[in-house]
Amino acid sequence: MTRHQKRLSAPNAWPVERKTATFTVKAGAGPHGEAGVPLVVLLRDVLGYVDSTKEARYALNEGSVLVNGDAVSDEQRPVGMFDILAFTEREEYYRVFPQTGGRLALTEIDADAAGSRLGKIVGKQYVTGGATQLTLHDGENVRLEGDAEYDTKDSLVVDNDTGEIVAHFPYEEGALVTAVDGSHSGDIGRIDEITVTAGSGDNTVTVTTDDGAFETIEEYVVVIDDQFVDSEAPSASDADDDSAHTDADDESAEGGDDE
Repeated sequence: MTRHQKRLSAPNAWPVERKTATFTVKAGAGPHGEAGVPLVVLLRDVLGYVDSTKEARYALNEGSVLVNGDAVSDEQRPVGMFDILAFTEREEYYRVFPQTGGRLALTEIDADAAGSRLGKIVGKQYVTGGATQLTLHDGENVRLEGDAEYDTKDSLVVDNDTGEIVAHFPYEEGALVTAVDGSHSGDIGRIDEITVTAGSGDNTVTVTTDDGAFETIEEYVVVIDDQFVDSEAPSASDADDDSAHTDADDESAEGGDDE
């Protein structure tokens, strides 16, 4: 199986230049499905900490790059929405957050905020023994004893070390949300109205923002905490603004291995 992904056909969420080269690294198996961005893309194309996949492998083998609290050695490990990226030696911490147009960007956070991550509940089921299993947007499962007060479309904050739920944000009118897909991706506001559509149509939400309001389907919004509003603009944003670190990509454009 090929280790490369054509840039022009890469998911819209990937923060990569589309026309500087033909190929980029393909994401490996893991969380977030097709929307997951290979870790090496963030290290090379967004942050500029490495110039090639080979350098990324060396850096990751040092064990100082953490994703959601776990050291990662696979440069193709998918990273996606709301993941926490930590560089322990640099004492730098980032949250992956959707920006305008749906692209993922890195927002710098402090060490305390890096200790937990946000997850949207996309599935809920009862399992053997009477426990409840919640499935989050990245595919992670959280198992709880007995019946749980949480519903699908709610958001949870999960501690990276213990896996325990430390905060719960219900999906309801008045909740603070961000759009993570569609034409309003990256916009933040409060739910003014939830409209339930009869039949198989998508339910919609009306969200009020500082600049007005917008309507989108409820699948495209995620309930968030006020800390997301307080965060400053991303310090490492779209690759459209980053023309550096393409030497390794030029090699892959010629059919090379992007080493």
